[in-house]
Amino acid sequence: MSNGTDMSDEHKPHEEEQETPDVKADEPQGQAEAAEAMADEAGGPSPEAVMDEMRDRLLRALADAENTRRRAERDREDALKYSITKFARDVLSVADNLRRALSSVDEEAKAEGGEALTALLDGVSVTERELLNIFAQHGIKQVNPEAGEKFDPNLHQAMAEVPGTGQPNGTVVQVTQVGYTIGDRLLRPAMVLVARGA
Repeated sequence: MSNGTDMSDEHKPHEEEQETPDVKADEPQGQAEAAEAMADEAGGPSPEAVMDEMRDRLLRALADAENTRRRAERDREDALKYSITKFARDVLSVADNLRRALSSVDEEAKAEGGEALTALLDGVSVTERELLNIFAQHGIKQVNPEAGEKFDPNLHQAMAEVPGTGQPNGTVVQVTQVGYTIGDRLLRPAMVLVARGA
């Protein structure tokens, strides 16, 4: 009997050794479950919720970075496109003066002035054309509405209303000063007289 008892005693430590590794192998899984249970009990977010929140933050940060890049690119393009706006606005008076110089000489004066006056007017005319070509190269276009064209408050500035013109109400009667745009922005509105219905 003592041998049987001894044998059972010998097997006891061996059985304990076998059970101990099994408990250790389950520890990480048990710890994760315990952590989840503690988080649930404490009212904290689960690991999946934390991951979802972090993923959402990452996507928002990436979207914000992309929006900032696009905004910077648009600002750079606008700076290149509209950097000459102030200079162009100042040069418009030169174009106006060239037009006034050409308009101030009527056909009778041209005929009496001889070749010298004709050569001078031709030079001024060529200079005006060259200036307008340079404007066009830099995206500056004239706003010169035709008589009878509908008044556009985005491009025209009404200097006065003229009754009894025979034209429809709210249409351009005469342009007193041409306007200009640069790109899709108004540089200076066209100054116009507008028809007023009876």
